[in-house]
Amino acid sequence: MSGPRISFYNLAWRWHFYAGLFVAPFMILLAITGIIYLFKPQLDPLMYRELMVVEASDHRQTADALLAEVQRAYPQGHVGQYLPALNAERSAQFVVHDGGRELNVFIDPYSAKLLGEQDAKDNLQAVARALHGELMVGTVGDRLIELAAGWGIVLVVSGLYLWWPRGRNSAGVLWPRLSARGRLLWRDLHAVSGFWGSALLLLMLLSGMTWTGLWGKQYADLWNRFPAAMWNDVPKSDQEARVLNQAHRQTVPWAMENTPMPQSGAHAEHAGHHMMSSAPAAPQVSLQQVEDIATSRLVEPGYSITLPTTAEGVFTVAVFADDPRNDATLHVDQYTGKVLADVRWQDYSPVARATELGVMLHEGKMFGAFNQIVILLVCLMILLGSVSGLVMWWKRRPAGGLGVPPLRHDLPRWKTATAVMLVLGVAFPLVGVSMLVMWGVDSLVLRRRVLARA
Repeated sequence: MSGPRISFYNLAWRWHFYAGLFVAPFMILLAITGIIYLFKPQLDPLMYRELMVVEASDHRQTADALLAEVQRAYPQGHVGQYLPALNAERSAQFVVHDGGRELNVFIDPYSAKLLGEQDAKDNLQAVARALHGELMVGTVGDRLIELAAGWGIVLVVSGLYLWWPRGRNSAGVLWPRLSARGRLLWRDLHAVSGFWGSALLLLMLLSGMTWTGLWGKQYADLWNRFPAAMWNDVPKSDQEARVLNQAHRQTVPWAMENTPMPQSGAHAEHAGHHMMSSAPAAPQVSLQQVEDIATSRLVEPGYSITLPTTAEGVFTVAVFADDPRNDATLHVDQYTGKVLADVRWQDYSPVARATELGVMLHEGKMFGAFNQIVILLVCLMILLGSVSGLVMWWKRRPAGGLGVPPLRHDLPRWKTATAVMLVLGVAFPLVGVSMLVMWGVDSLVLRRRVLARA
């Protein structure tokens, strides 16, 4: 007669507990900042109407006339970027670096009247984006977000195992028992919201990981490649296009981050590399000419033009489109106006295309309002799952203790679970390292408890 079948449930619950306690505060922050950034297209024109909305007219000023007006207003400033008006009722925008500040300067494209300025790093959307990406503390914050996202994946996988019905009826599994009270109700809300949101949450976590500084860079290095022949006849610098992206501002699409930045050829053929890098830009091509190139090449409105900063630099026209099939990145020689590179959706690899689609779904842009509503529901599920998990922990924790679920010593090694954890640990190195640390700490705590009872 065989003995009773021993479940892995207890050990899975313990690891789910550890992951949840660490991940929950990050998930709450990511959900709130994600909701703010999700509704950027609606919030910005409402909050900054006097800066962004203008009355349409028949005659537009040229980009050069607008640039001259901004330069007159900021004589000591450096103009880094120009964003043409998105439509007939929107202002144009310049990014100006002035006295150590980065400013978004808004200007009426019809009258060339300056409408005002905004701190580029200290407005609602910039703060939300920077918190969402790196907690506003640079590399350390980026690594913490990456670690939380990786453990979030562990949380979803272990949560699905814990949720698995095992012969129970649908109440408390597929829908919450709203008649319940106390911890049982919180448990149902936690389990049911986690189940229904698990697939989309995994998509959100995985697509978000592609932007992280460690795992995301390795992922891009492995999959984000273009045919080398695309750059054969183009003078290249030692910088990659990723330098144009910042925590608070997205310029080039993810698929372009690993591509080399071209050099403006007239200077690349003369002088040494260090001389070129130190010499200031002196473009012979006007800003309006670059805008005309973008128009003639049917670049979707919403693009930006990044101005060169050195003698070897280029103009970069880029649009990170809501529909990635409309993505475009053009590099233009500042002396001749020659388009050195023009990269579109059809040039992306299959993995890059899938990643870009995932990012746009993540940001709620791919399918307009419907996409926003779906992602809003996912964010609300994340908030509900995180808060309910913390409430359950608070209700069950003993006075003066952490409330870690006890571990039975008769649990067998579960080969499938071990394999899953190993795969996750290898796939996400920060998670793997932290698993080893947690395992060591957990083993030490258990050993001390055993010795204390002896």
